[in-house]
Amino acid sequence: MSEAHFLPLMAACAIDASSQVHRGIATYRLLTGVPPADADIALESNLDRHVLASILAAATMDGGFLPEKAGLSGLELAALLEQYFPALEIKLAEQLSAFKCEEDDEIAMLRDLLLNQRSTEGNIGRWLAAMIARRAIEPDHLWEALGLRNRGELSRLLSRHFAPLAARNVNNMRWKRFFYRMLCENEGLVMCTTPVCNQCQDFNLCFGEESGESRMAERRRDFLLQAARPFVAGDWPSELPQGSAIAPSSERDSPDLVSRARE
Repeated sequence: MSEAHFLPLMAACAIDASSQVHRGIATYRLLTGVPPADADIALESNLDRHVLASILAAATMDGGFLPEKAGLSGLELAALLEQYFPALEIKLAEQLSAFKCEEDDEIAMLRDLLLNQRSTEGNIGRWLAAMIARRAIEPDHLWEALGLRNRGELSRLLSRHFAPLAARNVNNMRWKRFFYRMLCENEGLVMCTTPVCNQCQDFNLCFGEESGESRMAERRRDFLLQAARPFVAGDWPSELPQGSAIAPSSERDSPDLVSRARE
């Protein structure tokens, strides 16, 4: 695998849903050799590679510069690819070394919360803490923002790499809300309007079901539906010529911790 073939994944892009799903699935297959639906995660080592590939695939679907969307510096991303996906033989360290993620207070707080609760050795816990913290500011359920297939994969990931923190979620609160609740408590903030959960009118927002299609499965379904309907003048093409100049997607402001916890 040459550098040139991988560089398009780093490019800024704001494109239609059909191209997004192609990019996400193509990224996952490039990294693992199989489509996301066929991933076998029975072994813990396979789970780790699946999670990392899923996060990178989801990040490419969002558009923008891949390290930033994934929450890593350029050097961290290059090291991750070398350690977990060595078959690609990608040599991007020099090109990525200049990229450093801007420090966002909210992301840094969640990253530090996760870092302090690591339960595995090595770089992966550090990388995952940064990646989870960055993806948590996206509007989807956290498992969706990470590109995972269901919430169970996220729970297993957290129990493996951040066991002390995961064990505190005894009532099975939605993970993003649980994280921000922990942050609010650490900062001495009051997130909830009632002291007892079962008396709160927002109970379903915190503990409601988090089922549904994964981001890539949903985009693929939309793509198939779009492909089945007649072409209408003015539609965006499903594929763009290589080398097309696409403007980067705009960034949005992040709400404060209490507002984020209410998403």
